[in-house]
Amino acid sequence: MSDKPKGWKELPIGGKIIEPGSARVYKTGDWKTFRPVIDREECIDCLFCWLYCPDMAIELKEEGISEVNLDYCKGCGICVEVCPKKCICMEKEER
Repeated sequence: MSDKPKGWKELPIGGKIIEPGSARVYKTGDWKTFRPVIDREECIDCLFCWLYCPDMAIELKEEGISEVNLDYCKGCGICVEVCPKKCICMEKEER
């Protein structure tokens, strides 16, 4: 895989992923208008947010959830919907 990410004109039609592991190259976090915020006091580390995150933006440590990697989070809110404790909320992204 090349060091330089491909531009939009060089991507295959239909968004095919032609190189394994290339998702990490494309930081898509600047798409979001809302970002998830986890209330660590209420979180039970069930890891549902990590399991369901389509962008693997929830990062883990040995003791549980570490943080949301905002470089990759698109602000979809799936983590909010799957959280059984409802301890994740979406906050307006400030630019």
